[in-house]
Amino acid sequence: MGRKWVNSPTVYALGIFAMMAPSQALLAFSSYYYVDKLGLGIGLFAIARAVYQVWDAVNQPLAGYLSDRTRTRHGRRKPWIWASILPFMLTFVAVFSVPEGLDDRLMFAWLMVSIFLFEAVATILWVNYGALFPELFRGERLRARASAVQQGFQITALLIGSALTPFLYTRLGFAGMSVVYALVFAAFILPFILGVREDPEASREPPLPLLAAFRETLKNREFWIFNIAGSFAMTVNGLLSSVIPFYAKYALNIPDEQVSFLLASVFLPVIPFVAAWYGIVRRLGARAAWRLAFAVYGLSVVPLWFCSNLAGGIAAGIIVGFGLAGILVTPPLIGSRIIDLDAIKTGRRREGIYVAVGGFITRSSGFLTAAAFWIVGMAFGYVSGDNPGPNPEMTFRVLACVVPLCLLAISFGVSLMLGDISAEAKVQKAGSVYGEQTADPELR
Repeated sequence: MGRKWVNSPTVYALGIFAMMAPSQALLAFSSYYYVDKLGLGIGLFAIARAVYQVWDAVNQPLAGYLSDRTRTRHGRRKPWIWASILPFMLTFVAVFSVPEGLDDRLMFAWLMVSIFLFEAVATILWVNYGALFPELFRGERLRARASAVQQGFQITALLIGSALTPFLYTRLGFAGMSVVYALVFAAFILPFILGVREDPEASREPPLPLLAAFRETLKNREFWIFNIAGSFAMTVNGLLSSVIPFYAKYALNIPDEQVSFLLASVFLPVIPFVAAWYGIVRRLGARAAWRLAFAVYGLSVVPLWFCSNLAGGIAAGIIVGFGLAGILVTPPLIGSRIIDLDAIKTGRRREGIYVAVGGFITRSSGFLTAAAFWIVGMAFGYVSGDNPGPNPEMTFRVLACVVPLCLLAISFGVSLMLGDISAEAKVQKAGSVYGEQTADPELR
């Protein structure tokens, strides 16, 4: 691999493409596969989803702490990523390969075991991947450029993981679909890991002890505000991805083969919308743009309530895509600055623990997603595809529109509590840490 490609934004972005395509397929279609296709009760699926969030409470912070403490000649993060590649592929396929003839009890057991193993491996991958970003890209201009490239690859992966999946499972079955995504993951994660070189200086700093590492992280007020606001938005991302196949079937009355068009309407326009949001960031600053993104995303789901066919769903999906683009663009700049300011205070770069604990907070949104599915399903009598109840249409209109609107209103309210994280004095001091003596107007 040529020198110009080593640690380039493009090489780094290959990693998020590799992980996001299968992860999005699982997020968007695992509930549809188990509940509507296999007939597992929605309550049992919600329990499984909630329980593995408890597992995340342990493995997310632990993965970050262990990553920060790892010392090898290959770096802190790469050994963990190498070790996770094959288990990620195998556990992903297992989630979508339920043996025929299982009753609800055995199907629930299969789901619990396979999803627990997958989540454990995926956590290691995501934590170590995310921890590389602030280390590889120093200074806000380079970070903004790297983030733009990364978002382009991420959006493409979201589009593929969402819109291509119905095309694959209607032709290959869910098991065949999962094998395709496992191979895609391998094809893109390998050039990523081969093209990344970690900074040896970062490994020479003595790590904080376990309790001190968590204490310094958890008492960071800006960190909490940023991640709590983000967690409600992440709930909406996960909820919409999971609900759209149901929404298409029961609210729009379209067959599985046309779900791809609906999902494409959400994710395909996100690519040009990202450029528009970077313009908003330059004009308003990242903090103001971040807040605006919550408001716009919340309003963007309202048209979903009024759609009754594929054409209307596509139009509404495009509007949702604009709100989603804002949520994808703005958080990385603010999150990286919070990590930089922590490095000033502690004298150590602790990307791993910050990404891990932040990941737990945002991924705990799975509790809300599971609760929303269960509560709204019970309220309208939806149990499973075998027993959809008297009004499945209203079930999924509420889940696609009313619940996201409420959650994003909370995100917006919490975001107003975030203070100035880029005051002139802080930025100048941060320059001694990451090598760029500049006050970036984009992070007011």
